[in-house]
Parts: sequence; structure tokens; C-alpha cells
Amino acid sequence: MDRKLANEEALKRLQDSEVYLVGAGKAIDVVPGMKKNLILHAGPPVTWEKMCGPMQGAVIGALIYEGMAKDEESARKLAASGEIEFEPNHHHQSVCPMAGVMSASMPVFIMENKKYGNFSYTNMNEGLGKCLRFGAFGDSVIERLHWMEDEMYPVLKEAIELSGGIDWKALVIQALQMGDDCHNRNRAATAMFAKIIGQYLSKVNADKEKISKVFEFINGNEHFTINITMAMCKAITDAAHNIPGSTIVTAMARNGVEFGIRVSGLGDEWFTAPANTPKGLFFPGFTQEDANPDIGDSTITETTGIGGFAMAGAPAIVAFVGGTYKDAVNFTLEMYEITGAENKNFKIPTLDFRGTPTGIDVVKVLETGLVPRINTGMAHKEPGVGQVGAGLVTAPMECFKKAARYMVEKGLNK
Repeated sequence: MDRKLANEEALKRLQDSEVYLVGAGKAIDVVPGMKKNLILHAGPPVTWEKMCGPMQGAVIGALIYEGMAKDEESARKLAASGEIEFEPNHHHQSVCPMAGVMSASMPVFIMENKKYGNFSYTNMNEGLGKCLRFGAFGDSVIERLHWMEDEMYPVLKEAIELSGGIDWKALVIQALQMGDDCHNRNRAATAMFAKIIGQYLSKVNADKEKISKVFEFINGNEHFTINITMAMCKAITDAAHNIPGSTIVTAMARNGVEFGIRVSGLGDEWFTAPANTPKGLFFPGFTQEDANPDIGDSTITETTGIGGFAMAGAPAIVAFVGGTYKDAVNFTLEMYEITGAENKNFKIPTLDFRGTPTGIDVVKVLETGLVPRINTGMAHKEPGVGQVGAGLVTAPMECFKKAARYMVEKGLNK
């Protein structure tokens, strides 16, 4: 297919998708290809030996949580034994933030793209600080994961089923109007979800104290909805993937060592380069020296035209990730130069309701010399510590150069 027509189709799918939160289930039961000895992770493929500190920490925690190891030493031994398989979330229609680890027993949200008929999955958000996704695996982390599986998941699953499905794209559209970027600022989205799900939680057949604790957990965790929004973005970008001739990026992800992209017309090939390290604001006691290189699947938000691409509409984000509001506006304006559309759904009030820059085009990245800008959380580079701050980072240009070279070699640059 002609590149112009192929990109038009990809951009159409990025904007016309209709994604709903339709259910919840255990990963082993609903995530395609999930197995008991399989651990999914963020970013492009990586082996245990080459994993960064926070991802190894999250794997250790997952093996302890699953009852496959009793402590850090036995978990490390098992992870290195060859008995455990490791694959990217993206290979299983899934995305998860930071280390991105998903194991068989974990409860996951189920998203459906009703326009194009595909599904996506994500785990449930633990909150900030010492969390599995930031590489922490202490007793409190494991206890919280078990509470989420044993008590929160059954209650939420029933409430979502009672709702008949929640139009997540509509929720994100509204959250963007209320100052969220839906990557590192999710206050409005989480408040709206709490309001929507609250009416169904009241009808769940469970102990009132358990229901109350679930609602308090959601309401007290402003980032609860980031995972769900990421899964919405995954369902959208998957619908735009595998369009022959298209140079639109349909995945950006990082494993804490490498940054990788996938391109619509280039199949499931990953194009990788060393991940950059975010710069930003740190929690007390931590400095830039503590930060691990960029990590997580959450760049699926920027791939869809929100997150860092919508920073101009989220003035409060700079207080979390650093920089100034002028920087945030400039970041968004710059991203119009490398994208194919102004999103007809996602609007930025502070730019006179201009649509967010959507559909990163490999060709435009190379022509302009500009690369995608991302806002992100930061994990400590050593396993077991957890989150140390949040900041800003850019995608490495080499990923896009590799994709272009691949197109030329395969004769796809028509």
C-alpha cells in the first residue's frame, strides 16, 4: 500500500477506536499465552542476566508472591535456572508500567476495542513509593499484592460486570479537559473512575468493610487509572498495527536497558537503542545518581497522543516531573512536527482546544531531527528500593534510524 494511504488508515484507527473497560480476571485465565512459569515484563525482550536492577527486583517479588520462591536468594536462583520464561507484555496484548512485571496469579483489567474487535490487558496499580513495579519486593509489597488478589480483585470484577462496561476513551477525553495528561497526572481520571465505579461497588455482594477498603484504596491513589489508560492505548495502537506500508509508530517501550519501538508496517520487529536516563525531581534523600535508565510500557500513552504529548494541557504536571509550564507547552508544540494528525478526540484547552499531536511518523522524526518527548516515573537503579522521583526523557534517535534502515533493506520504503 502507498505510504500516504497506509498512514491515513493507521491515523484513522488511532482516532476512531472505541475502547471500554469490560472486565477483570486472573492473568493465567485471560491473558493470551500466559503460563505459570512465564513472567511478562515491560519493554522489548530482555534476558534475566541483562535485566536492570528494578526489573530484577520486580521479578524477585513476583516469584515470592507466586509462592515459587521464599526469599530473594531462592528467587534469584530460580530466575537464573532457565525454568522461568521471560517475554514482553507487548507480545501478549498487554502493557504494564515501570518494570511492568505480570505473573500468572495477578488480577488484570480487560479492555475491548469495540470498533476493531481486539482486546488488551494490564495489571492493577499498587500506588507510589515501594511497589513491585519500581523494583521493591519487601514484605509490605507482597502483602499488598495478596490483598489486591484476594480482596480488591473480586470486588472490582463484580462492580465492572455490573456496570456493563465503562467507556474509557470518553473518560480520558474528559480527564484531558480537566488538567490530566493521563500518564503522570491522573487525578481527574481517577476521581471520575471512583465516581463511576462507586455506584456499582455499592451493589456488590460482599462484606461492606471490604468494599469500603477497596473504594478507599482507589480514592487514595491518584495514579490508580494509569494502568487502565495504558491498556486503552494498547488496544488503540494494536488496531493501527500491521498496516502494510505505514510508517506510524504503534509501540514505544523500555526495559530499563533498551528503548524499543514497533512500526505499523514493519510487523513485530523491535528497533532498539540504549535507553536514556530521565532528569527531574527526586524524593528526599535521592539524587540523579540513583535513577535507573528509562523503564516501562507507559510510553504507549505518548504513542497514542497523550502523556508527554499533551503536557501543554496539564500545567500541574511540571510540579511532579520538573521543568516549567512554558517547557510543557513547547514540548507539545514540538511533537506536532513529528506526528501525522491532530487528534479529533483528545483536545488541549490551553492551546485553544487544538487536538493532541498523534501518530509518530518515523519519516518525520528523521526529517526534523526531533524525537518523542516523554514524562515518566523514576525507579532506583538497585533492586528492592522502589521509586525515587519523576522526570522527563526523550526517545533515542537510533531506534528510528534502525527502523528506516530496515525499511530500505526490505524494500518497504515506497
